[in-house]
Amino acid sequence: MSRKQKKPTSPVIRCAIYTRKSCEEGLELEFNSLDAQRESGEAFIASQQHEGWVCLPEHYDDGGFSGGSMDRPALNRLLADIAAGKVDCVVVYKVDRLSRSLLDFARIMETFDKNGASFVSVTQQFNTTHSMGRLTLNILLSFAQFEREIIGERIRDKIAAQRRKGKWAGGVPVLGYDVDRTNPSAKLVVNAEEAVRVRRIFSLYLELGSLLPVVEEMTRRGWCNKSWTTKKGAARGGRPFDKCSVHALLTNPIYIGKIKHKTDVYDGEHETIIDAEVFEKVQATLQKNARGQGNHLINKYGALLKGLLHCQACGQTMVHTFTGRGSKRYRYYTCVKAIKSGWKTCPTKSLPAAEIEAAVVEQIRCIAHDADLRGEVLRQARSAADDELAELGTQQRQLERQLGRDHAEICRLAVSPEPSSATTARIADLHERVARAEQQLSKVRNRVGEIERQQIDAGDVTAAFADFDNVWNALSSREQAQVISLLVSRIEFDASDSTIAISFHPSAIKTLAEGNAEDAA
Repeated sequence: MSRKQKKPTSPVIRCAIYTRKSCEEGLELEFNSLDAQRESGEAFIASQQHEGWVCLPEHYDDGGFSGGSMDRPALNRLLADIAAGKVDCVVVYKVDRLSRSLLDFARIMETFDKNGASFVSVTQQFNTTHSMGRLTLNILLSFAQFEREIIGERIRDKIAAQRRKGKWAGGVPVLGYDVDRTNPSAKLVVNAEEAVRVRRIFSLYLELGSLLPVVEEMTRRGWCNKSWTTKKGAARGGRPFDKCSVHALLTNPIYIGKIKHKTDVYDGEHETIIDAEVFEKVQATLQKNARGQGNHLINKYGALLKGLLHCQACGQTMVHTFTGRGSKRYRYYTCVKAIKSGWKTCPTKSLPAAEIEAAVVEQIRCIAHDADLRGEVLRQARSAADDELAELGTQQRQLERQLGRDHAEICRLAVSPEPSSATTARIADLHERVARAEQQLSKVRNRVGEIERQQIDAGDVTAAFADFDNVWNALSSREQAQVISLLVSRIEFDASDSTIAISFHPSAIKTLAEGNAEDAA
């Protein structure tokens, strides 16, 4: 008598349904997108009951969270439950509900594989156990990431269009204005109490002439930055002012009725708080006091060669120092090695500042009248340009070879029989590396174009220094120091024969030559 064999029972597979929606719009409805995604997942799990699939009651719903980031509460709970061994399979409506980033998806899949959890998409049937399935998955993820980037571009274009029309396009509110959201389009409205403070801050700066005294006065009065409450009821802002925040306030064109987008400024729809004349006075004072724009405190004793002069024997910078005797000041340039290691370690030691500065200026002045000096300047400029072009050429070839290798590896991995998590992770890393390499390659090519456009010839050198005497004598001491720093890249003093070698910026020579040509015309 034969016995009936029992059918082997399928193991229970605990399935978690993950749902996501990028924006919060529509989530208040009785049956929203998250409900529709979960219903599809439940139906799919029910169709697999014969395989032992059961739907877990826990809801993993991320409403109002982007797929471009892993900072999502429900996703983090899901990953924690997977790590704790509570979930065997994750069911989603589409792949992009889980992630729109290749790199993030690779990390998620790594967690799945590490804990023995599988992954199923209801509307996109594929099997990741063979190469074609992995290729399909990578293609779907690439398109999901592409779609996210396109959406980002559209949002940026919309913000740019709003700014061009002078509309408020969101961001951190500024002192003096509130955001009126009663209309479909948010607008800036003047906060009368804060506007008084803003006008006083501008007048304080014009009175005191410096940022730090303004900060101290505002601290004494207890004035703070703009404070506001977010849509979710969280308090933001209200921090005390410092020099950076005062500078940001004083340079913000929003107070004269303008809207700024990147480097462009447009007429805004909102009311002004500061008169344009007062704003321009503040900008002129800020520019006058800015670092490197003529502040006496930066180069108080008129060091023409500050940061440019080097000791050829030591290869060290020669810093500007001075000693005093009574009311007189004696200026010097001293080698850094002599200062740090003792005077016996450097053959140059120290140079009288006035004499070395006069020698440098005289050598620059002689260039216009000495063919040999003009030839040397031209040779140096061309040699420097050739060296940089050669270096850039090597860098360009290396980047192009790297891109070729990376693209080839991406194609190979797309159909390789390796585990899906490792393959996806490697492809994601390669995509990021390719993006960085292409960006760097673009910079290299742009720099090559700049150097080629800035190439100088003998005529440029002659034109640049032709009227040097008249120009130099018309400048103040601060302006002379600025001209030297723009024109000269390096000065080396050789103590063995007391000679000076000057290296120039080719771009500065080109600009100076073009400027002199325009003046002559």
